[in-house]
Amino acid sequence: MTAIHATQTPAEERRSLIVLLSVIYLMIAGFGLVIPLLPFFARAFNAPAWQVTLLFSAFSFGQFLGEPFWGRLSDRIGRKPVLIVTIGMVGVSYAALAFAPNIAAAFVIRFLTGIFAGNISTLQGAMADITPPDRRAGRMGIMGAAFSAGFTTGPAIGGLLAQPSRGALGFQLPLLVAAGFALASAIAVIVFVRESRPDPAGRAPHRPRIEGLKEARDHPVIGRILAISFIVVVGFAGIEATYGLWTQTRFGWGPRQIGLAFMGIGLLGAVCQGYLSGRLVRRFGEPRTLTGGLIFMGLGLVVQGAAPVWPVAIMGFALVCIGQSICFPNLTALISRAAPPDRQGEMLGLNMSGMALARIGGPVIAGELFSLVTPGAPFAFAALLILPGLWFAAQVRKRVPMAA
Repeated sequence: MTAIHATQTPAEERRSLIVLLSVIYLMIAGFGLVIPLLPFFARAFNAPAWQVTLLFSAFSFGQFLGEPFWGRLSDRIGRKPVLIVTIGMVGVSYAALAFAPNIAAAFVIRFLTGIFAGNISTLQGAMADITPPDRRAGRMGIMGAAFSAGFTTGPAIGGLLAQPSRGALGFQLPLLVAAGFALASAIAVIVFVRESRPDPAGRAPHRPRIEGLKEARDHPVIGRILAISFIVVVGFAGIEATYGLWTQTRFGWGPRQIGLAFMGIGLLGAVCQGYLSGRLVRRFGEPRTLTGGLIFMGLGLVVQGAAPVWPVAIMGFALVCIGQSICFPNLTALISRAAPPDRQGEMLGLNMSGMALARIGGPVIAGELFSLVTPGAPFAFAALLILPGLWFAAQVRKRVPMAA
């Protein structure tokens, strides 16, 4: 079963790939435009640090609920209708956030945004549909490069358009631009994405979510990959939520400097995922490349958290970026290769849902560490979480010695 043509000519496959990557870029550019601004947007409502991090958690809670639902639905009815609805509603929610009257309304809007933004597994499923199994790690790396390209331009645009001196009103323009990116992405799906609706006999039968969870948990590869994703993202989400506050405290940065930093790191991530990840997999296999990525992330977190000056912090940020770039595409590829063809969306959705769950708790823990311990404590916490991630990666290596 496929949602997007699996038996395509090389020209059709290239066109499908270009369209999907363009959709991903537009959607993530809007997402990346908003993320670095959220701490300052919340502060415009006089929100304390714990409320700033809860704004991230509200989105992640919605994403936790949305990912498995949209992933399973896309297995049953196809990718295209799911992408149209979810991306379009993300655009509407960004526009609503631009006019949020208070922090409580912002929480509700971010929660709803998360539900509809829980469509990453649908995009991953669409990519898997048009990609042979032995090329999925490389293609997921290219997909990650499109993500990184969105994060490269999005934060820079947001930083340039934001006017913090105007309070909440100063963030309306970048939020409306983010809404425009999302709506343009939805239009691109409507106009350009081709899809063959699966025959009823080929559809994945509906089953309770708990059955899918049990299947994933008991699988010798998928269960461990889900554990790695959850553990690592708990720490990384905390860094993401407190990064603006940390750089402001340590270096006196504002939205503009953070936007430029994310732009540079996003460019590095795009190069690493688009060029480096697939080549490393072909030489060392997915499990070994995954292990190397986790090691780079751990080193980068230590360097970044202990940085005495901002250039050293950026160096640590770059190491984390390189590690992520060669780690996360392999997590997705390993799940895609291990999952049955008619369960791609469901299994990828469970992975994204687990990551979203991690993004609920991670910012809350990091907010408490930031406020009660020291601004650098979230980095130490995230670095420690890499250790159990490496243990699970070693278990995966025993079961998948090389790229099978």
